[in-house]
Amino acid sequence: MQAKPIHSPLPYIVPPLLRPPPVHHASLSSQTITKPKPVPAPAPIPTTDVVIPGRILQPVQPFIDHDDPIAASWDYNFLFMSQRSETTQPIRLRVVEGEIPTDFPSGAYYLTGPGIFKDDHGSTVHPLDGHGYLRAFAFDNATKEVKYMAKYIKTEAQVEEFDRKTNSWRFTHRGPFSVLKGGKKIGNTKVMKNVANTSVLMWGKKLLCMWEGGNPYEIESDTLDTIGKFNMTDGCDSADHGESHGGDVWEVAANLLKPILYGIFKMPPKRLLSHYKLDSSMNRLLTVACNAEDMLLPRSNFTFTEYDSNFKMVEKQEFKIPDHMMIHDWAFTDTYYIVFANRIKLDILGSMFAVCGASPMISALTVNPSKSTSPIYLLPRFPNKSESKKRDWKIPLEIPSQLWLLHVGNAFEVKHDHGNLDIQILASACSYQWFNFRKLFGYKWQTKHLDPSIMNVKGENALPHLVQVSIKLDSDYNCQECDVKPIHKWKKSADFPAINPTFSGKQNKYLYSATTLGSRKSLPSFPFDTVVKFDLTNNSVQTWTAESRRFIGEPIFVPKGEDEDDGYLLVVEYATSMQRCCLVVLNPKEIGTKKALVARLEIPMHLNFPLGFHGFWAAS
Repeated sequence: MQAKPIHSPLPYIVPPLLRPPPVHHASLSSQTITKPKPVPAPAPIPTTDVVIPGRILQPVQPFIDHDDPIAASWDYNFLFMSQRSETTQPIRLRVVEGEIPTDFPSGAYYLTGPGIFKDDHGSTVHPLDGHGYLRAFAFDNATKEVKYMAKYIKTEAQVEEFDRKTNSWRFTHRGPFSVLKGGKKIGNTKVMKNVANTSVLMWGKKLLCMWEGGNPYEIESDTLDTIGKFNMTDGCDSADHGESHGGDVWEVAANLLKPILYGIFKMPPKRLLSHYKLDSSMNRLLTVACNAEDMLLPRSNFTFTEYDSNFKMVEKQEFKIPDHMMIHDWAFTDTYYIVFANRIKLDILGSMFAVCGASPMISALTVNPSKSTSPIYLLPRFPNKSESKKRDWKIPLEIPSQLWLLHVGNAFEVKHDHGNLDIQILASACSYQWFNFRKLFGYKWQTKHLDPSIMNVKGENALPHLVQVSIKLDSDYNCQECDVKPIHKWKKSADFPAINPTFSGKQNKYLYSATTLGSRKSLPSFPFDTVVKFDLTNNSVQTWTAESRRFIGEPIFVPKGEDEDDGYLLVVEYATSMQRCCLVVLNPKEIGTKKALVARLEIPMHLNFPLGFHGFWAAS
């Protein structure tokens, strides 16, 4: 089957350097795609797409099955193509399908994530080390317009590595997850590269972009200009409750490590986690920080801090746990902070390679699958309350399976008349065997490309999947049951669980997540292409799936009424076949029907952006 050649007097536009194998391109505004039957081909045939402003025309080559491994690799790497352009003024987005609802609230959807992966001197960084690129979609209820802006977060590392005069990049910081092929390896102590690329938050009239290893950066919400670091870790130290943890030997080791980590490697003493929590009942922001040296020691210090709506600190306490673990996300209820013990250990050989620059610094650590259970620590949120004194928080609960927790969608507790307490946690997790610090996203610094096969290994229980953890405590808060099961037996790869934020910390009925239907053999598990909605009360599951060769990121719920599913879902769609990014508006009540898609808005091609990490909806 051949597409007819198209003759146009318009000039050709230079195509991208990385070219996909030839496939039929569907119109961006079409609702359905008719998949022609693939014609066998011995190998992908190089071709050049004829590009005309506003659309991409059909390539003049035979159709090739998009499930070809080469096509799959191109599609995957397209999600991580650097975007060097920024916007100076808001750009009105064009609605290419549907329309903005009349009742869509005014506000802004902020999305952060890495923006650049390759410099101009041969180095490629891990996606987790890519400089933060903040995107903003501003919705105006009066005009029914959506305006878009995107800028780099001007962190100290970004200012050093980007030359404004020459508009060029030179990576000088190794970053925790990367190796610099064209930069300094041996003796390079620039490890803690705060890129502010992981999550974004609007609280107390401050827009903050957060990273996993340092203070967040404050951003001017209207212009996306960087204001500077916002200090949230000073004064985090508090009393240790008079506990002794493993004797003084680890205190001696910590004191020996501090001058090296703080002085030579410039690590901040406190490592603020990028995942925060919002308590909708108390209208509080909850954060947690860890000690930097604990990454290398068999102990963990957690400092929990709570802020009111004016960003005034109203609660702070510290816990020391005699366990070597790495925490990315966590949970809370009315009574507890909940920490999953993702166990790690020091890798001596990996440390030697990391120090000399032959491998990423994260190689000094490895997962520790020595135990078949997963410990959970219930840390008293309000230690002066009577129920918090009924249980020794230093003794963890044990889930009878091995889980590495990735992200928490929600957690809540139900108190019964007889004093018993039930805790439910909705989260995504993976196996210790699948999780690999160095190879996340398929990072290979030698080839400068990402390998999608690393994220698509076999084994449904190994991959990221959705779980429901159930904990039952008696009236004395002793554990009677601690169990985990897949949510509604959904065993497909899934992550980024989300809920209506006004139900955070409360018992919720609906859970949304990004997932995949596994229809593409070369990319069966990641990236995601589907939004799944779970009704936790009647065990129903509904899905909305993007079209062929389109992928999605994290879904964000925009509330507009009192009902839990009264609102809209926002999700970014990456149409690799069109080389376009779109913002999709979904109706949560209609997921599973043809009416789910409300609107699709198109980002201009020259502003295509890489896969984002986490977003935030800020109502006006």
